[in-house]
Amino acid sequence: MSFLWGVMGGPSAGPQPSGAETIQKLCDRVASSTLLDDRRDAVRALKSLSKKYRLEVGTQAMEHLIHVLQTDRSDSEIIGYALDTLYNVISNDLEEEEQDDSEEENLTKVDDLGSQFTEIFIKQHENVTLLLTLVEEFDFHVRWPGVKLLTSLLKQQGPQVQQIILVSPMGVSRLMDLLADSREVIRNDGVLLLQQLTKSNAAIQKIVAFENAFERLLDIITEEGNSDGGIVVEDCLLLLQNLLKNNNSNQNFFKEGSYIQRMKPWFEVGDDNCGWSAQKVTNLHLMLQLVRVLVSPTNPPGATSSCQKAMFHCGLLQQLCTILMATGVPADILTETINTVSEVIRGCQMNQDYFASVNAPSNPPRPAIVVLLMSMVNERQPFVLRCAVLYCFQCFLYKNQKGQGEIVSTLLPSTIDATGNSVSAGQLLCGGLFSTDSLSNWCAAVALAHALQENATLKEQLLRVQLATSIGNPPVSLLQQCTNILSQGSKVQTRVGLLMLLCTWLSNCSIAVTHFLHNPANIPFLTGQIAENLGEEEQLVQGLCALLLGISIYYNDNSLENYRKEKLKQLIEKRIGRENFIEKLGFISKHELYSRAAQKPQPGFSSPEHMMFDHEFTKLVKELEGVISKAIYKSSEEDKKEEEVKKTLEQHDNIVTQYKKVIREQDQELEELKQRVTTLMSQNEQLQATVTQQVSQIQQHKDQYNLLKVQLGKDTQHHNSHGDTFQMNGIQTEEVSKLKEELEEWKHKHELLQGQIREKDFLIEKLKSSQLEIGTTELSSQSSRSGGLEHNNELQKELEMLRSQLQLQSAEISQLLIENQKLQVMNTASDPVLGDSGAIVAKSSELEGQLEQQIKELKSEVKALSEEKESLKQHLDSSSSTVAILQDEKIKLQQEVAESKKEQDDLLVLLADQDQKLSALKIKLKDLGVPVEDEDDIESGDQGDEDEDVDEEEQD
Repeated sequence: MSFLWGVMGGPSAGPQPSGAETIQKLCDRVASSTLLDDRRDAVRALKSLSKKYRLEVGTQAMEHLIHVLQTDRSDSEIIGYALDTLYNVISNDLEEEEQDDSEEENLTKVDDLGSQFTEIFIKQHENVTLLLTLVEEFDFHVRWPGVKLLTSLLKQQGPQVQQIILVSPMGVSRLMDLLADSREVIRNDGVLLLQQLTKSNAAIQKIVAFENAFERLLDIITEEGNSDGGIVVEDCLLLLQNLLKNNNSNQNFFKEGSYIQRMKPWFEVGDDNCGWSAQKVTNLHLMLQLVRVLVSPTNPPGATSSCQKAMFHCGLLQQLCTILMATGVPADILTETINTVSEVIRGCQMNQDYFASVNAPSNPPRPAIVVLLMSMVNERQPFVLRCAVLYCFQCFLYKNQKGQGEIVSTLLPSTIDATGNSVSAGQLLCGGLFSTDSLSNWCAAVALAHALQENATLKEQLLRVQLATSIGNPPVSLLQQCTNILSQGSKVQTRVGLLMLLCTWLSNCSIAVTHFLHNPANIPFLTGQIAENLGEEEQLVQGLCALLLGISIYYNDNSLENYRKEKLKQLIEKRIGRENFIEKLGFISKHELYSRAAQKPQPGFSSPEHMMFDHEFTKLVKELEGVISKAIYKSSEEDKKEEEVKKTLEQHDNIVTQYKKVIREQDQELEELKQRVTTLMSQNEQLQATVTQQVSQIQQHKDQYNLLKVQLGKDTQHHNSHGDTFQMNGIQTEEVSKLKEELEEWKHKHELLQGQIREKDFLIEKLKSSQLEIGTTELSSQSSRSGGLEHNNELQKELEMLRSQLQLQSAEISQLLIENQKLQVMNTASDPVLGDSGAIVAKSSELEGQLEQQIKELKSEVKALSEEKESLKQHLDSSSSTVAILQDEKIKLQQEVAESKKEQDDLLVLLADQDQKLSALKIKLKDLGVPVEDEDDIESGDQGDEDEDVDEEEQD
């Protein structure tokens, strides 16, 4: 307490004591008042004083305010006032317009008040849990102040509050509901709260991600207009970065959830790129950074590769290349886009091939790589843009031997464009390598070194490159020109770049070392540079010269007699000294700029003067520094042993390579054989199925053949014993079976015809009944009814004819059955009389004649029956059409009956009205004394007249 008073400067004369007394009275009122209204007014007053008297309110009222939060949950208004008061006390975000001069002077002294009050508040973990419960309330006056207060607590004491929320049941899940709130103020402040909650806490980041945070945040960004949105989009992007940066689990979840595809619309920039707002630039910058988070070189290689492929397949890389080649894009966005494209293509062959095919929208079209290299070697371009282009070129060549070969091929004599119409990447690199701008020299040297990285073939090919230095002079090799510029004493940055290029070129390439040693001026220059005692700036050059000389020794194949390994070591011993050489070699790794470059692949230099080392070159130094130090101290015998070991290892490697090649070929042959075996097995299965099917068919045919053979044997025996009788009986049996089949067929047809006739009878009876009912309605319908009756009479006649025909057919069928039975009796009776061959022959001839006659008669009858069947079908069709016509007429009659019923109803209504009028008139007439006949008398008279008329009609 004394410390807090001391911070405020102690009590002073004026309004301060009255303010403190007022706060004390208000606190007593909050603590002792039984009426809710009194407590609410007191808390409201504390809120109004909390900004001006922050210290007093915090020290005296915090306990009472927490008690209000615990006990007065039912009143949202007092809860809101209490939360606002606590926020004013804890938060350090003071309004500038509310500060006077004295407060501005003391602002630095009270900055830690918020941290101290936060520590007091969170000392009881139940207070944070209570606050989480209040944030769940839907009431705006409770939820919004609760969100702001919790955000302020996280700002002041982030790790402690994070831990309390993490162990609280459903603590993080409660806060995730804020993103779904329909009120934008609460939703936006909820995003800010989650930003503070997810800072540097991987556990909370995972929980938030698996609570569907990605989906909700991407929806908010889309609703707000993507890159054209306001500060809400910026807050969402910052939260996404918190969730994804250095969190491999969330990155994998983001990729597996297909959220990378939803990032593509962010980068859809129109043709008109002028007049970008500051907020749009900020949003797009954060979006590009978010892409880089997913493909950062520091991520696991597998995760980075999968994200790179997903970005290509969804079209995100293509969209970024469109921005890269667009006009009117702000410089910082263009720089960040280049860096983003660099990491999207780094180490991914598919993406690198696509980037190589991108052309700038110029006339004629130029490859994007050439356009970018033109910016890199142009000293008028911004420094950060040139660094970004260099990084893009490095990423394009990283693990891309195809791209390396394409770049080097533009330098070779056979592929240089003789017309000079187009500028190639190789020409730009050579131009930058030998320009007057030291930064261009360094960038071009590093870029060319990356084209040779881990590629011995290209190192040998680059030795063929010849340069024309001036008119009339013979061309010199690229290697010679680099050493010439080194010896001319150019700027430190230029010499460092060239030495890095030469070290990369000569490492692991004995032929290049031989070409380098073939120039007699190179070794003296290196030893002279190393032996001199120069200033701090030149120490880096000395270290690189020592590295280059050590590479010339380590990778020397002793093909030049004057520059064998042993002689070079003796030269170092005499002119430099081994210890001095090792010390100068160590200058490289001890340099501060070396340590910076070794941290990450992207060149991160604050100024051009600090641009000295390349990330890949630091790896080479780390690899060679130890082996060169050992090589310097080795004797000639050890060198010989090492050479023998090397040769043995090379032979072993060659043998292993040959075996690998043989194994690879055998693997290919095995795969081919496996495929052939698979196809043959499938063909074999098909053929086996076909054979099985054919075997079953053959077996069936064999069975049929055997059966026929047995029958044929019986027939032959029967023919030998009985002659023509068996043949006649066989014919007779076959004809009888055919007749039976035809009889069964006619029976079936007969039944069908009878069923159809019954249906027609039913329809006719139905029409008769309906027409009889209709006939009693009106005289106008009698003509139609008579026509219907005529149709019915015709149908009945046709039906009678059909019935008679059917009866005739049934009689014929019965006659045929009788004849069939007779034939069967005759067939059975013919067996016992086979003894007498003459009688059998006579009987058989007689029976044959009868059968032929009967067969002819049956055929004629069948023909007649078929004709009758056709005529019956025609009659049925005509009757069906007649029935349809009768149904139409029935419908018309029903309509007419309905109309007549309606007219009768109208007439009845009119008659009822007339009866009422007549009765009224009769009453009036009676009143007037006029005699009037009653209706009963009239009706009796009418009835008598009708009876007389009926009698006369009967007499007639």
